[in-house]
Amino acid sequence: MHSVGVTLANANATLERFAWLGDRLAAAVWRRDIVEDETAYDNPGHHTLSCYLNGGYRTERQKLPGQYGAPQRLCALPGDHESRWWVRGHMHFMHLYFLPEHFTRRAVHELDREPRELTLADRTYFEDANMAALCRSLAAQPWETSDDRLRANETAHEILSQLLRSQGVRRDDAPVKGGLAPAVRRRLRDYIEAHVAEAVTLGDLSDVACLSEFHLSRMFRASFGMPPNAWIAERRADLARQLLRTTSLSAEEIAARTGYANASHFGHRFRAAVGVSPLAYRRAMARG
Repeated sequence: MHSVGVTLANANATLERFAWLGDRLAAAVWRRDIVEDETAYDNPGHHTLSCYLNGGYRTERQKLPGQYGAPQRLCALPGDHESRWWVRGHMHFMHLYFLPEHFTRRAVHELDREPRELTLADRTYFEDANMAALCRSLAAQPWETSDDRLRANETAHEILSQLLRSQGVRRDDAPVKGGLAPAVRRRLRDYIEAHVAEAVTLGDLSDVACLSEFHLSRMFRASFGMPPNAWIAERRADLARQLLRTTSLSAEEIAARTGYANASHFGHRFRAAVGVSPLAYRRAMARG
């Protein structure tokens, strides 16, 4: 997945730290000290957010001569991009590696947009103080234990939310057919949010959308980026994480609020989605 990292390793960059953070997200901290070298990225297949921690003052992208890096400057590199860089002097930087679906799946909930519409902008040396602060925080956090990585995962998702809002752009090849009308998509999104504690069925959603179950299932996937059952499961897991972080509710109470049959069912589903038990997740967040 992290082919940008492979390119850097082959260019004799020093990998100081690397970790898989869960949800197929990965983070790395790199260092380079070199007189001058050319580095090229060709369709890496995954998105990369780069944040300079130190140095980079003489590094420039070849198609943007005269624009140089500096601490807290950011680069957004889409999975299908190509770029060539002149690297000079000292650089210390953090990378967050993620898949296109990580970036776009939050579009419905956070931007009222379809995931298939959006992609990551190709941006070089943009500035965003809040995002840079989060990146520096992620780079400074420990990643060694499972608890460390859970906390780092939360920071990474916060970065992706900000990145979507500031650097999400419409795809040039975005499909225009096959999905739900915007008003129907919003109605379904809001219905699921309001009834997430209940046993929402495909029949319920088809009634809300005034579509047959067959057509709803196909059109829902096109507009939400996943089938209805997967969307509902993800929203329940997100709500459960929020409640575990911000309340002292028991597992039984959270199960009731998030649509799980009982605490045992909640624990099983939460572990499958997050990788740890609800209790372990709550303890990890409390220690952060």
